This record gives sequence, structure tokens and C-alpha cells, in this order.
Amino acid sequence: MKGKLWPRIVAAMLGGLLIGAAHADIPTVPNELYEALKLDRAKVTPKELHEALVKRYKDPAQGAGRGTLAQYWEPIPYGIYLDPATFYKSPTTNKEVASRKECVECHTDESPVWVQAWKRSSHANLDKVRNLKPGEPTFYKKAKLEEIEKNLRSMGRLAEGENLKEVGCIDCHVDIGAKKKADHTKDIRMPTADVCGTCHLAEFAERESERDTMIWPHDQWPDGRPSHALDYKANVETTVWAAMPQREVAEGCSMCHTNQNKCDSCHTRHEFSAAESRRPEACATCHSGVDHNNWEAYSMSKHGKIVGMLGNQWNWEAPLKDAYAVGGQSAPTCAGCHMEYEGEYSHNMVRKIRWANYPFVPGIAENIKSEWSEKRLDSWVVTCTQCHSERFARSYLDLMDKGTLEGLAKYQEANAVVHQLYKEGLLTGQKTNRPAPPAPEKEGYAYTLPNCSGRKATALQPSN
Repeated sequence: MKGKLWPRIVAAMLGGLLIGAAHADIPTVPNELYEALKLDRAKVTPKELHEALVKRYKDPAQGAGRGTLAQYWEPIPYGIYLDPATFYKSPTTNKEVASRKECVECHTDESPVWVQAWKRSSHANLDKVRNLKPGEPTFYKKAKLEEIEKNLRSMGRLAEGENLKEVGCIDCHVDIGAKKKADHTKDIRMPTADVCGTCHLAEFAERESERDTMIWPHDQWPDGRPSHALDYKANVETTVWAAMPQREVAEGCSMCHTNQNKCDSCHTRHEFSAAESRRPEACATCHSGVDHNNWEAYSMSKHGKIVGMLGNQWNWEAPLKDAYAVGGQSAPTCAGCHMEYEGEYSHNMVRKIRWANYPFVPGIAENIKSEWSEKRLDSWVVTCTQCHSERFARSYLDLMDKGTLEGLAKYQEANAVVHQLYKEGLLTGQKTNRPAPPAPEKEGYAYTLPNCSGRKATALQPSN
């Protein structure tokens, strides 16, 4: 008996040492994030990293909540789903106290598509993930699951040696592993990005690092913007958005500016398929239209046309780093280019940003030949030379820059004409019985809000 007991004691001691040694030096998370959070990346534990990320993430001074213009607008009923951390409350119509099993049984009748999607997901099939074999496109998920369980042990949510059985309704909508039953009237929440980040710590930290790497050299934009990490703040801090009386129209903007608040803009519920989010169509939901016609430009390009013609033959289950070698891709995608930085892939999509969609923001064009911008251009060359020669890549990127500058010059010429017409009182309404047009909005990053720039930003009235 003693001979059998001793190895178990040693194993337990080693397990304790491993728990103590768990750290969160995540290679794909840039130094800037650890420095901003004042963390030693070589020593920080998953628990410490998550706590520091969540503290900043929930801080109104760092962009959480309704922002500095909150007195001027009220949420519409649908708004509780756009910023659930601020507005969502548990529903009171359902008085059920349900177990994990009962959640699935009830929603199989009440909302069957949710359940069907969840049953197809990795969340519902963790044993299948554990049994993946080397050579399978999704084999990487096995290591991901082990990483998640390590994170949860560091946070005290899993005991040493304990494995996740599944990720079910209660884990996301109440608390991870903490409750056996859920009271609908008290416990239910809509998951926010920090909830997903409890398990998916690397992805959460990568995304949050956009705050720390999107720093413009001459304050052309506020720190961390534009990015997914602060896209809701960029929305609610815009004067024309807050002043708009038609709140349903205003919240049409918010429907895309929700990546800061939650993860289901890209990883749609309840399957949360990585393969789905890798497809360009997932990005097209928001990156389209007259104000940022990225989807239209991409889908009409040769890259986009190849995806359209051949994409159904590719294996989208392959991770981005293996998309060409394993997945069979023969043209780049949005995620493949924008999530890549110096050969690594992460949820930080702004480390190569130079123009930021809106070249007419003052100072952007002047900055495009700066050392800051040129370094980012070099990183783009690394991306492009996966398929093209360096000479081709640099000549094309130069073409894009110069074409943008020439288009910007034409925009500024036309803008100056309109401003002069305003000064001379020659615009419609200035010398007729029609209402006078509002004064032009002051140029800046907030000047770029689409379809609303005619609104007078100073005409803010507190909402009741």
C-alpha cells in the first residue's frame, strides 16, 4: 500500500508546484499591454492577468459604459443587448430555477435553434476535442482546451486534475462552473467580452492590447482608436450620435460598434464557430457601406473573386497560420491579413493600421511618411510577401498611398468650396424661407460619422 501511495503524494506535490508556476506570458500579446497594466509578463499568472484586464475593461474612465455624453441620450429596449454590462437585467417573466439539464430541455422547445447551434459547437463536445488526433485540421483545439483548463485552475474555477465536462448555458449566462442551478429572475446575464475572456484569456488579452498598440504619434485619434477594443466608446462619444433624436437610427450605428462589449459580432451565437469567423463574409456585416466600403472593395478585387469562386473548396476549420498549407487557401482573407503581424496571428487587428479608414482626419496624411507609419508599412510587406515579391508588394502599397493622397486632395478642394459657400450665405436655406443649415462640424476624428455630419453637434439637449 505504501508503495502505491508514495507516487500519488509526489504527483500531488508536483501538481501544486505546477499550479504555482502557471503563468500568462502569451507570445501573441505585445509588451505594450503588460507595460500598460504594470505586469511582469514572465511572472504574471492567468488569474492576475485576467483580473487586471477586467479592472481596466470595466472602468468608465477607460471607455466602459455610456460615456461623457450620457445625459443626452437614453437606450432603446434593444440597447440592452448592445451594451449588456450597462443595461441588461435578468428577465422577470420567467420564474424558473433550472439545472443545466433543464436549461437544455426547456430551450429545446422554446428556442430550438439556440440548442441546435450549441450542440454543434466545441463547447458542447469537449470530449470530441480531447480525442482529436495529430494531422486533423482542428487538432489545435486540443491544446487550446488544455490552455483554458490551466487558466481556470489558476483562477480557482477548476480543481487540479479536474477537466471541463462541457461549457453550457449556466457557464456563459450565470457563472463558469459556480452554480448547479440558475434563477431566471436573478442570475441571468448576457455574456460580455470579459466573460468569454475567463476561458479565452489569450484572445481577450490580444484584443484588449489594441488599446495599447493603436497610439498615434501626434494624437490624430484618441489612444486605442480606431479599434475593436474601443469601438463602442468611439460610438457613444460622438456628439452627432448622442444628439440624434431618432434613437433607433442612432442605435443602427451601435449594432456594429459592439465588439468592445461582446464577442458575438464575429463569433455568432450559439455555435461560436471559429471557421465561420474566418470567412470574409463575417467581416462584411459591419465593414461595408458608403462610410467604410471595405467589403465592396475586397469582394470586387481579385483576392475576393478567388474566394468567391474557390472558397467552398477550402477547409475553413484550419487555423489561420495553416490556412494555405493545410486549408488549401489560394487567396488572402480579411482575417488572414489583418490578424497577422510579423508572422503571428492574434485578435489584435490594428498593429499595422496607417490610414484608419478615414484619411481626411487632420494629421493622417501628413503622418503617412513618418517613421511610425513606415515601420507599419514594413509589417504590411511581411504580410504581402507570403504571396508576392517584396518589389511587387512595396510598389502596390506605394500606389495605394499616393492614390489615397490624390483622392484626399480632391476631397479637401471640394470641402473648401462648400465651406466658402456657407460663409457667403449661398447654401440652400440661407437666403430663402427654408431653415438655415447648421454650421459645419469641426474637423477631427468625430467629424467622420457617416450620414450624420449635417447635424449640428452643439445642439445637444439632455434627454428626459
